[in-house]
Amino acid sequence: MKRRINDIFCSIQGEGHNTGRAAVFVRFAGCNMKCPFCDTYFDDFREMSDEEILTEMERYAPRLAILTGGEPTLQTDSTFVDLLHKHGFEVAMETNGTNIPADNIDWIACSPKGRTAIRRCDELKCVFTCPDDADTHGIEATYYYLQPCDMGDLSLNRQITDNCIEYIKQHPKWRLSLQTHKLADFK
Repeated sequence: MKRRINDIFCSIQGEGHNTGRAAVFVRFAGCNMKCPFCDTYFDDFREMSDEEILTEMERYAPRLAILTGGEPTLQTDSTFVDLLHKHGFEVAMETNGTNIPADNIDWIACSPKGRTAIRRCDELKCVFTCPDDADTHGIEATYYYLQPCDMGDLSLNRQITDNCIEYIKQHPKWRLSLQTHKLADFK
């Protein structure tokens, strides 16, 4: 089976619960949503076998694999996750929650964008522009994060971040997630 891969790279997780951890990112091409703030270019991909993906991943030292996208549930399955586990990887996935991920993933970070199929995750991360965005979509999580939306305008971003912080102070179930990879300017 060939999977459409946008990029495989080593970096530091920049957001959510695993912020600061070194990881190998496998960015899948293709998504069933069209979020205006998405940072993935879907038209640029290469088809790779599981073995080719693994070979590329093993070039890097970190043993945390983050499957992201696009929407990784469209192209991953338990067989692929088993292969990564067999080679010593802890497997995390960032999903929009519209599909049920393989049941052998170690960490699921869900950032819901409307209709969701997932009911439980490790980390629920909602992109915040206003208090209405602090919606769990009926998903239970171990950790709840609000992430201020990057609108590309510094003064607007500051206002959104300030509003997010004030919301969290009134609703302490939520934690703040900043996109540190953008703040520190790394991939």
